[in-house]
Amino acid sequence: MSETRRQRLQAILYPLAYHSQFRQSELTELVEETQAGFVTRTINAVVRAGVLERVHSDDELHYTWASSDPIQLIDRWIQDQIHGDQVKERPEEERPRERLLRDGAASLSNADLLAILIRVGVVGESATTGGTKLANHFDEELDAIREQSVSELRHITKAVTKASYCQIMAGIELGRRATEAARERPVQIVKITSTTEATEYCAQKFAYLAGDAVQEEFHIVTLDTKHKPIRTHRITVGTLDSSLVHPREVFRPAIRDAAAAVLLVHNHPSGDPTPSREDHAVTERLTEAGKLIGISVLDHIVVAKERCLSLREC
Repeated sequence: MSETRRQRLQAILYPLAYHSQFRQSELTELVEETQAGFVTRTINAVVRAGVLERVHSDDELHYTWASSDPIQLIDRWIQDQIHGDQVKERPEEERPRERLLRDGAASLSNADLLAILIRVGVVGESATTGGTKLANHFDEELDAIREQSVSELRHITKAVTKASYCQIMAGIELGRRATEAARERPVQIVKITSTTEATEYCAQKFAYLAGDAVQEEFHIVTLDTKHKPIRTHRITVGTLDSSLVHPREVFRPAIRDAAAAVLLVHNHPSGDPTPSREDHAVTERLTEAGKLIGISVLDHIVVAKERCLSLREC
């Protein structure tokens, strides 16, 4: 019976997932389910769960998915319908805590991690539902959660209590401090004289950029006359563009540090370190500018999940 219900719900929602937006009037064309009442009830339930959003425009009702990956949300919602949204009603091997212990925290979705932090829901709204609503609401701006008050999060889901709010904020702050500690941890390499040493240094020093950053960031490492690192400076945040990365902004902190050379560093959030044409253009422009003021550009390292890559080797 449960498998039949799963297939029936999938038959309604999967075809809709291929459309980022669709009209109420298009439901009969997009969905093969013959019982219109069941389709309506399903759509309403998905909207209540925060998986789908209603939008009124042009005197007609539209629907948009709450995430860029609706299939994942649909599967989670269907799972809740089959087993119930209470964690204890799910098979033990599918519960967030058990999966974290078995597969590690990195294997869990944002919704699962938030559900663990919420821990216990309230009457009418489980921790699982609360985690899903928060994950859907903030989607690609998860860092914005830290700026919310208790009442603002409760407006999204009543599963957030004062206790669970404290747990969420404590978890976010602990993650921030752990990242900061990793960033400030001394790197073993004390002198950078080769491409290999430059990539190894950046892989350690800027590991947080490869793993957590959602935007491109451009940094420099200032080096003394023996090519020992002095300190790092973040120059820009956002897509690397030669018109934005001005030599003045790059070399000002280098001059202040009395640096003899600099190491350029930026990340590729996509995970692919392959340098773009713009990456090469920025490197060439800064290298030429450095020659004029007597500060050499040692290398330009691209940091990404796959690996670190030197533009000198490309």
